[in-house]
Amino acid sequence: MKTLKILAVLGTCVLVSACTDSKRASMETKFKDQPAEITCWSFGTEIFNGKSTGRVSRDDGGAVFVDAANGRLTAINGECRIVYMPKAD
Repeated sequence: MKTLKILAVLGTCVLVSACTDSKRASMETKFKDQPAEITCWSFGTEIFNGKSTGRVSRDDGGAVFVDAANGRLTAINGECRIVYMPKAD
């Protein structure tokens, strides 16, 4: 009985992580190279407000992207809101 419970828990973990990976892959494909508006705060103070040239990578406590204003790879530490903009056709 104990083995059955362990197998059930492990099976549930695999199913939950698979759904998460599937959702993440879907979102990554959809927003792969779209520009985004990025606003970041640190302790309630706005520390960055700008746009990216493409996809924004989320990091622990921040974001990494190429800044559209100067073309530089930029890493921001803080709480960031990322809003992807529609692709220009």
